[in-house]
Amino acid sequence: MAEITPLSDALAIPLTRRKRFRLAQSKLMIAGIVILVLVVLMAVFAPLLSPWGPEEIDFDNILAPPSPTHLMGTDRNGMDIWSRIAHGARIDITIALLAVSIAVLIGGTIGAITGFIGGWFDEITMRITDIFQAFPSFVLALAVAAVLGPGVRNLAIVVAIVNIPPYIRLMRSEVIAVRERSFVEAARCAGLGQGEILFGQVVPNCLNPILVIAPLNCGWAILTVAGLSFLGLGVPIPTAEWGSMISTGAGDVVAGRWWTSVFPGLALFLTVLSFNLTGEGLRDLFARK
Repeated sequence: MAEITPLSDALAIPLTRRKRFRLAQSKLMIAGIVILVLVVLMAVFAPLLSPWGPEEIDFDNILAPPSPTHLMGTDRNGMDIWSRIAHGARIDITIALLAVSIAVLIGGTIGAITGFIGGWFDEITMRITDIFQAFPSFVLALAVAAVLGPGVRNLAIVVAIVNIPPYIRLMRSEVIAVRERSFVEAARCAGLGQGEILFGQVVPNCLNPILVIAPLNCGWAILTVAGLSFLGLGVPIPTAEWGSMISTGAGDVVAGRWWTSVFPGLALFLTVLSFNLTGEGLRDLFARK
């Protein structure tokens, strides 16, 4: 006769696997936060961490490999790679955080209003959003960057514009799901105005998805900034920026001078990875609640 496995034993393995998965997710989130903190500290204390200026030229060490004098070598202009990476972090992270913050504020506000009011305003807003989202994100960023021209301020505007439509749609869907709940009806019965209900009761209950998506979008924003700079539509040379550094050093890799592109590329990879791990960890954290 076959032995019957108790229900508690049958559930033990899935529960154990679930705990291990959550523990692994927590560790990955912590790793992402640690990497992100280190990158931010590098950007903040860049002048103290780098003995060379980001645009200072060492004429005696043109395309020099990594050494005690230049920890990550120099580029074809004799500029210190480590110094430029540290100072470049300031530009990339600042643009990403500023652009995503603007997109969250504008897109979230429009999405909340259109989801709460509905009607013709909702219909017009969604059709405009559909037009923007019909284009691939990077192609749209290329088009807007070509119109506005290069520069740090214009890059922040470009990335913000591209990110506004997704936040409109995300906040709208969350508000529509929340606006009919009982606590909203109770607020109406209490005599609260539409604005007080929307921004005091509804919006605070719609922020979890925003908090998850924002770190992921910061990683995408850094990639977009680097991509536009790589193509010459971003931060102008010789300003220290990771994308332009990779572009400038791309030809040197073929000649064996790998450090001019590999180190900036590694900094870009680790920073984007840290944002992604943080966002994934937040998603898992909110999913448990």
